Amino acid sequence: MGIETGGCPHTAIREDASINLAGVADLRKKFPNLDLILIESGGDNLAATFSPELADLTIYVIDVSAGDKIPRKGGPGIMRSDLLVINKIDLAPYVGASLEVMDRDAKKMRGERPFVFANVRAGKGVADIAAFIEKQGGLRPH
Repeated sequence: MGIETGGCPHTAIREDASINLAGVADLRKKFPNLDLILIESGGDNLAATFSPELADLTIYVIDVSAGDKIPRKGGPGIMRSDLLVINKIDLAPYVGASLEVMDRDAKKMRGERPFVFANVRAGKGVADIAAFIEKQGGLRPH
């Protein structure tokens, strides 16, 4: 279900999370047997009013094309998400990003928290992400 904001998708969560919370309530009413609801907080929206404490799991996705310095910058998504997905690894050679540097920095910033290198479009890492969601979210595959 998409939530129409009448503007940039980031506005669906930035100042007021009530539109997303109403969307969740609608989904639960229409589909009472739902196992999973995903809420995206797009772009650079690291300080959204939608608190991670309200979510069962938080998955933070970064894009290799933003550069290999992203994990080292830290921030709540990098450091505290339940899973960090470093996506679009196939682009690394084209943007001068080092996956080795990203691996080192992700380990340093996350400690024991897990992360996955992925190329979701090609299916690489998807099974690991799904397994994480199933295990940590208490879900069983259908």
